[in-house]
Amino acid sequence: MKKLNYFLTALLGLSMQFAFAQTPKGSVLIKNATVLTVTNGTLENTDVLVQDGIIKQIAQNINAPSGVQSIDASGKYVMPGIIDAHSHVALDVVNEATNPIVAEVRMKDVVNPYEIGIYRALAGGVTISHAMHGSANVIGGQNATLKHRWGSTDPADIIMQDAPRTIKFALGENPTRVHGRGNGIQPRSRMGVEAILRNGFSEALQYKKAWETYTAAKSQKGNTMVAPEYNERLQTLVDILDGKIIIHCHSYRADEIYMLINVARDFGISKLVFQHTNEGFKVAPEIAEYTMGASVFADWWAYKFEVYYSTAFNAAILQKNGALTSINSDSAELIRHLYHEAAKTQRYGGLTDDEALAMITINPAKQLGIDDKVGSLEVGKQADIAIFEGHPLSSYAVPQMTFVDGVKYFDIKEDKDDQRQRVSATEMVEPIFLGHENHRCMQDTEHLFETANALFHTEH
Repeated sequence: MKKLNYFLTALLGLSMQFAFAQTPKGSVLIKNATVLTVTNGTLENTDVLVQDGIIKQIAQNINAPSGVQSIDASGKYVMPGIIDAHSHVALDVVNEATNPIVAEVRMKDVVNPYEIGIYRALAGGVTISHAMHGSANVIGGQNATLKHRWGSTDPADIIMQDAPRTIKFALGENPTRVHGRGNGIQPRSRMGVEAILRNGFSEALQYKKAWETYTAAKSQKGNTMVAPEYNERLQTLVDILDGKIIIHCHSYRADEIYMLINVARDFGISKLVFQHTNEGFKVAPEIAEYTMGASVFADWWAYKFEVYYSTAFNAAILQKNGALTSINSDSAELIRHLYHEAAKTQRYGGLTDDEALAMITINPAKQLGIDDKVGSLEVGKQADIAIFEGHPLSSYAVPQMTFVDGVKYFDIKEDKDDQRQRVSATEMVEPIFLGHENHRCMQDTEHLFETANALFHTEH
């Protein structure tokens, strides 16, 4: 009898642990809205039924099932939750800048669910962000795809556990500055960056071959071969070569973008997304043919030397050449109004509503490998939804509510004014930095502005 009681107690404990481990799922009926599905056009005066975190029905005149709350969205716009393919929100630290290759580190180990930036992103309709390693390394750490479940205290609750693995690469000035000029080691130049990539993948192939040889031999009678020493860094590079990890690469100049395309082709790598990609318009056909596209700024440039040659037409040129294109923030400030950034593609490029909205919904979802789950309003997908007053591509748009898995995490009318979960004892409001953040994407740009200012004020 005692054994039975122990067994039942253990089973109950496991059941409770499993129940607590489940992320919240909500049910709601959104009525009478203009529904911007992104993939299936615009539906007027339409309802969206969500049950247990999944979109169950999109139609007119849906009756609310028992126990499901109804929200009247008459005159409002309903769209998929916005997805930011390049973010550093909710990370306690961003760079492991000690080696040109640090593929073994993981951003999921430094996710901070208390960061107020998560809530501010929700207030801009953003339900998912790609929390990336910084750009100090040629091959940086593995990124984490986050669902903005604000209020969760366990980092695992805001990590999208069913998202594919991704990793950060970086080209150009950042790794050459940090390692070449900063530490006196390779790479100091752009050709050094390419050498790091090729040498790293070549070593990974040797490591893979050693394990294959050992695995084949260990089943043979009389075999005495010793297993190779396990190396997490090299194993991660092997996983990239085997197509198990999507590369997201910090890049600006067309020549280095094309260089990485050639490296990827030489090593049989096809899962590659370029980030920032300011000169992507110069090599748009190549990006379209050989990669998973580009995630770009709408109109940021000239904040350091390698980013001087850019155009606000970049996103539209890439898109019209067949390159899968998204628009990202790389900023805890800009993430709050990515819908405005998407709208700029209509001013610079004349994209349609669906094309512009796709750049902050279904396109980044494809680049993160999660488009079967999110990125559009379709039956069967996870219910990440944003409700807007005014069309989201209008400069007058105001987000009203944001749902993740059918659970409402932002409500402009009902939320309390201060949403911080942890308030500093010494600061009334924590500082907000516009542009110069600690992930080194814009490191050392201050002196450029100081130098320019000094030149303008020099007396001759």
